[in-house]
Amino acid sequence: MVKGECSCGKVTYEIKQELSDVYICHCSLCRRSTGSGGIAVAVAPKEKFKWLKGEEDIKYWAMPGHDWHTNFCSTCGSTLPAENDSSSIYVPVGTLISGFESLKVAHHIWVASKANWEEICDSGKQHAEGIGS
Repeated sequence: MVKGECSCGKVTYEIKQELSDVYICHCSLCRRSTGSGGIAVAVAPKEKFKWLKGEEDIKYWAMPGHDWHTNFCSTCGSTLPAENDSSSIYVPVGTLISGFESLKVAHHIWVASKANWEEICDSGKQHAEGIGS
């Protein structure tokens, strides 16, 4: 079982499955939404994910003209898990409070648009765009 929460603790969630692979997205949307070099996420099946509390405190923002959105806590601003396809939840691994011990970076995606100041120094497979590129 994996559990996570926002910085202020108002929003909590659980995943009834272990997570293993971390995907780091380096696209400009993820950089701007996090204020960093990108976002590190794990992917969980939608049916294994459950909000425990604070769902009413979640705000949603969608990029106009794109099939991309982000969830965040309305109190502390922490990036929260979100659906960006019909079957999966993308879980920011920085919000995990348990179940993260076996996580490893497996993939770096949208590397072609990463910030020029960022160096990738781990063994995760690098993809110029999404997985498959």
